[in-house]
Amino acid sequence: MRTAGRGKVIIFLSLGVCLAAVAVAVGSGWIILNWREGIKVFLGVIFFGAITAGLILNTSFLVREIRRNEQHDSFINAVTHELKTPLASIRLYLQTLQRRDVDEAQRREFYRFMLDDTDRLLGTVEQVLKAGEAGHRKASQLVPVDFSRLVGECVEVARNSHHLPPEAVRYEPRVADSAAARVAGDSEELRAAVSNLLDNAIKYSGERVEVSVRVDAPDAKRITLRVQDNGVGIPAPELKRIFRRFYRVPNRTLSSVKGTGLGLFIVRAIVRKHGGRVFAESPGEGRGTTVVLELPRSAA
Repeated sequence: MRTAGRGKVIIFLSLGVCLAAVAVAVGSGWIILNWREGIKVFLGVIFFGAITAGLILNTSFLVREIRRNEQHDSFINAVTHELKTPLASIRLYLQTLQRRDVDEAQRREFYRFMLDDTDRLLGTVEQVLKAGEAGHRKASQLVPVDFSRLVGECVEVARNSHHLPPEAVRYEPRVADSAAARVAGDSEELRAAVSNLLDNAIKYSGERVEVSVRVDAPDAKRITLRVQDNGVGIPAPELKRIFRRFYRVPNRTLSSVKGTGLGLFIVRAIVRKHGGRVFAESPGEGRGTTVVLELPRSAA
């Protein structure tokens, strides 16, 4: 699907470039033939300039729409998979419980697996809903939040949900006290942003998870969160694109990792609503990624 979409982009882009080149050639030839007719040359320049600009704008619009449709298709496929897989798993466990007599230990294990699949379903639905809310940029009621403590709670939840030991996700708060780590924000939205960053870092770490989480206050105006992993990394041209809605980096080393392409979009939307910024750094593929989130510190 991605190859077909890229082929359409190339076709329309080549056609637009050829038409623009023909328009420029015809316009230039007409101007050369009539260079002594001042008013005709002036009108000709305006006319052919408008045609060329229209062709360029139309081609840009077509290319953008093709890419957007391709991203929407990828999103629908990803969401369908994220919903279908846990549903199929839950159905299988229920059918087993219905048709076979299982002992109490195995029954409890089945219940645990079904609850995990239910959490996965709820997580997918919540991401889609949060993406819709983030797109509307609704105003939030901002209250003082101890950001360092909030990040610590998110780290603990991430360890438990992914069944990881403490050393797999290391947390290093580098702020003097809770007052130094205070931001004005919506605690639930900030929790969603931090959780998405942690989940991404863990998912793309590969078999050996080594994630470093650090909260720092570099100056009196900012507080920063750095989430660093040693996973698959991101090519330099993709570092800004990963925060777009539905966007997923193509040709990932871990192609089996599934997702909706909404996590980092939600992070960026939430951070912008709080007056901050978020960006990613990576030395390249296979060399890990660091995502930096900056927020303005709350006044005392």
